[in-house]
Amino acid sequence: MLRSLGYATALTLAGAFAAVAQPAGTFRQPHDVGFGQASSVDPFSKGKVVQVVEKIFNRLIRTGLDGKPAPDLAVSWSANPTATEWTLKLRPGVSFHDGHPFTAADVVYTLNRAMDPKLDTPVRAAVKSIKTVEALDPLTIKLTLTDPFADLPLTLTDYRLVMIPEGSGETIATTGNGTGPFRLEKFDAQGTSVLVANPGYFDGAPKVARVEVIGIPDAQARFQALLGGQVDMLPGLSRQEIALISRSPKHQLQQIPTGNWRGIVFRADVKPFDDVRVRRALRMAVDRTAMRDLVVGADGGTTGCDTPVGPTDQYRWDGQCKQDIAGAKALLAEAGFANGIDIEMQVATIEPIWPTIAQVYQQQVAPAGIRVKINQVPNDGYWSNIWMKKDVTLTRWSDRPADSALSEIYTPASPWDESHFADPKFDAMLDTARRELDFDKRRALYQDAQKYLSDNASTLVTFHVKLGVGVTSRVKDLDAVENFTIRWNRVRVD
Repeated sequence: MLRSLGYATALTLAGAFAAVAQPAGTFRQPHDVGFGQASSVDPFSKGKVVQVVEKIFNRLIRTGLDGKPAPDLAVSWSANPTATEWTLKLRPGVSFHDGHPFTAADVVYTLNRAMDPKLDTPVRAAVKSIKTVEALDPLTIKLTLTDPFADLPLTLTDYRLVMIPEGSGETIATTGNGTGPFRLEKFDAQGTSVLVANPGYFDGAPKVARVEVIGIPDAQARFQALLGGQVDMLPGLSRQEIALISRSPKHQLQQIPTGNWRGIVFRADVKPFDDVRVRRALRMAVDRTAMRDLVVGADGGTTGCDTPVGPTDQYRWDGQCKQDIAGAKALLAEAGFANGIDIEMQVATIEPIWPTIAQVYQQQVAPAGIRVKINQVPNDGYWSNIWMKKDVTLTRWSDRPADSALSEIYTPASPWDESHFADPKFDAMLDTARRELDFDKRRALYQDAQKYLSDNASTLVTFHVKLGVGVTSRVKDLDAVENFTIRWNRVRVD
């Protein structure tokens, strides 16, 4: 074909095709610097910068666009009849960014590191069912579990459970040596981190040559950066911001149903929240539907009854909690607070909707005698200095499979048990559900555990959000899914 067009024309077209195939342009994304100086790119650390980690590493199994487990570094998986042993076949021909071939030895090292009790990592909750990890050959691993667990592939889709090179635990926080579509060129948590395309990526070379992840602590400043074109993507828009972006000719709006949720945490290990009657009253006094409508609009999220399990999850319990002011007052009186109760809530602007949630809560619960003082706290260091340390804080969680969400957020074995909730009966309910091989029975057990939380826990799950994502119009082929499912190598910029 090129020969028939003439030599000069053929050269021009060939050059054009070659140019199209090359990565081009810079994609820019902010992050909130919530862990301040404790930020890193170690995927197992509490201070990981997710916007970097998600682009430089891979999981064994990822979440597909249909929400089901899909191949990533593992191409297939199977279990024995009792689901106590799982065998995974690994993808051949994959290399880390430094050229080191990816093999079963790296998987064994990564999973053993995640299981190490000496490493204070929240990802341990995702591997708690694994007893041993064995390399059968360079591209095959066997996982032996402590108990039957039919949903192990779902657990392995955890966005933090990414593979790192064998022996890299002491250096991974700065090198970021992964297998992902981009490699780390510079990490600066409070400035600009730079990623560059990995042309040998197994799912196809990235279309973008460079990614910049920019530290912007304040939510309003991040939105202004999006409006001004200094960043190309911003998830978690408020209701007012969604309205502005939807009218802007320079931007696109994605609205994505997710398992992400926002909430208020009352520490169950300190007075007066150690009393289950107080915990119930603090949540009973809330009209969750009215709160959702005021904060993000009726079509901006899904309400439930304080379950962290997302609305589309197969194990979701669809219980509803109605506001009951009289019931809340009666419980407080029974707990010794006949004249009401005073609480102080710590609120930052990392999430633009947090202050509004706090204000709506303050107004809704006042008739029950719950007097709320709202304290504005700094964004920088919020996650390391305020969250899990102060008595009442705001929180946010990304989508997780049901078992991961329930065990990571509400069991004392997890380092991210943010409400310090410790209940042996609840722990036993999860263990029983995890071991059940019959799907219908397993679903009923997980739903019973969620119902138990609604009666006993101390976290108010306000609503699961329909994620509003603002994107500049120059961005193309950005999957309209939650962050951890996006195929970053396919994104283009004009």
